[in-house]
Amino acid sequence: MLMTFERRRWLIAGTLGILASSWLLLSSGPVLSDWRLPLMWLPGFGTPMSELEQTVVTQLRLPRLVLGLLVGAVLAQSGTAMQTLCRNPLADPGLIGISGGAAVFALAVIALGEQIGLQGSIWVSLAAFLGALLTTFVVYRLAGGKTGVDVATLLLAGVAINALAGSLLGLLSYYADDDALRLMSFWQMGSLAGASWQQLPLGVVLMGVSSIALFMLRKPINTLLLGERQARYLGVNTVSLKRQLIIWVALGVGGAVALTGMIGFVGLIIPHIARMLVGANIRWLMPVSMLFGAAVLVLTDWIAKTIVAPAELPIGIITAAVGAPFFIYLLIQQKRRLHAGY
Repeated sequence: MLMTFERRRWLIAGTLGILASSWLLLSSGPVLSDWRLPLMWLPGFGTPMSELEQTVVTQLRLPRLVLGLLVGAVLAQSGTAMQTLCRNPLADPGLIGISGGAAVFALAVIALGEQIGLQGSIWVSLAAFLGALLTTFVVYRLAGGKTGVDVATLLLAGVAINALAGSLLGLLSYYADDDALRLMSFWQMGSLAGASWQQLPLGVVLMGVSSIALFMLRKPINTLLLGERQARYLGVNTVSLKRQLIIWVALGVGGAVALTGMIGFVGLIIPHIARMLVGANIRWLMPVSMLFGAAVLVLTDWIAKTIVAPAELPIGIITAAVGAPFFIYLLIQQKRRLHAGY
């Protein structure tokens, strides 16, 4: 069993990772690079910021940093909750169709916005969030019953929703013009490039409420690791708990997808890595996952900005390139454990 001080070490490591990645994102980029930039806000430190430096840091990099930290933490936290709910380390928030539903609505606005009079990033974000909520309602109705949410049915419903979403996305791509197709492709790959102070309040409210609610539920969530029957024996209302988990995950992931597009594998890989470091106890797993998720996403965004500078690589390409091989590794490991059990 891991000792408390060993687990705290990873909390400290995650915090230091956030500080280091935040410093990189604020101090360097294709337009302006100076390691002292984050310190220039401090009184008496060197030369004050020029007008260009203030604009780049406060209007471009700072909102991007805030959004990256929030999205990374929420995706990792939602992945932790879903893996605990499904009692499967390969579960992911997108598994129940939330991301696919959000994508359909958002890309419908991108492809058909001119015809229906809904143009602009704010409409895309609102459509994505509406799609996430509607998808959650449909999946919940399909999986819900007298005894609450059936996890197996929930996963099957998610597979069906994702398949339907893929078909609708193909149909939208068929009818979209060349400019819309380019925007749709970029949105599907995910990016923090659209971060702005005007959009952040929506994301902060949605993802902040989701994150706080899930964190407050970490103790009853922990009992699900023992199985639903044991959790009920301990006095946990598993029907209500599963309902709340699905709603709060949908709220957080819907808010993230609405502002950044589809960023895959963060909710799958980060909780699994954190579990290997601190164990399955949600008391430690959830905060470590959130810290690592925030740090990794900000670091990945910095790489996306600099690897092909002055152009910018969509962040979803990097997370998929790293996450897909790791996912295959997890599948191989699970297969070996299953064979060893016979």
